[in-house]
Amino acid sequence: MEFFKCWLTDFPWGVFLGCLLPLLLLWWWLNREISRWKNHSAELQGRINFLEGELNACRKSKVSASVNVDGGGNASTGIGGAGIAAGALGVAAAAAPTKKDDLKIVEGIGPKIEELFNNAGIYSFAELAETSVDKMKAILDAAGPRFQIHNPATWADQAALARDGKWDELKKWQDELYKGKA
Repeated sequence: MEFFKCWLTDFPWGVFLGCLLPLLLLWWWLNREISRWKNHSAELQGRINFLEGELNACRKSKVSASVNVDGGGNASTGIGGAGIAAGALGVAAAAAPTKKDDLKIVEGIGPKIEELFNNAGIYSFAELAETSVDKMKAILDAAGPRFQIHNPATWADQAALARDGKWDELKKWQDELYKGKA
């Protein structure tokens, strides 16, 4: 019993708690930062997977759309002539819906704004590039005050670079932008 009494009265509790409290705060902060980085890396991995899927789809469509041409300039399909091939390609092109791009690649557009643009009929980089700043601003204004603070001045130009496949120029420009603003 004497041991416990001595331990409770003579132990430097202030020093112990003074060291423990900062260590606990450091542990909490590191856990929070690590979870943020994990979430960020998961989001980036999702974008990478999406872009790889788009790339594979483009490669497949490029391969399937290629038609063999013989020396005389006639398309050969193995089914029965150029007329059938042209007709089949025309039907396939008419049935294919417009391609839906990941508009979040444009600096300043997040998931909610992408949803707003999709609801307004803007699904691809080409459609976004052709949309006027006034129309984009009207879409944002109609969505409420939460979206009115965004400035879509550079979004059409960024979308044009993405549409044209100028990814290096887009990345360089986006590094200079802050939330889509110059």
